[in-house]
Amino acid sequence: MSKVIVNDEAQEVTLPLTLSELIRLNNVLQPDMVSVQINGEFVNREDFDTVAINDGDAVDFLYFMGGGC
Repeated sequence: MSKVIVNDEAQEVTLPLTLSELIRLNNVLQPDMVSVQINGEFVNREDFDTVAINDGDAVDFLYFMGGGC
């Protein structure tokens, strides 16, 4: 097992693992609307199926919402 940090929480995962698989494992709501950073770098949506998650990576699932007064 390998350890990754997802939204500031440690998770044990089995590698190899793609970003798309990690999104599914975490039951991310509205995966078509999520932006993702790995180790502080944004990942292009078209690369989600090919980007490999590595032991020790810090992954953040981000949603940008509009609104306000």
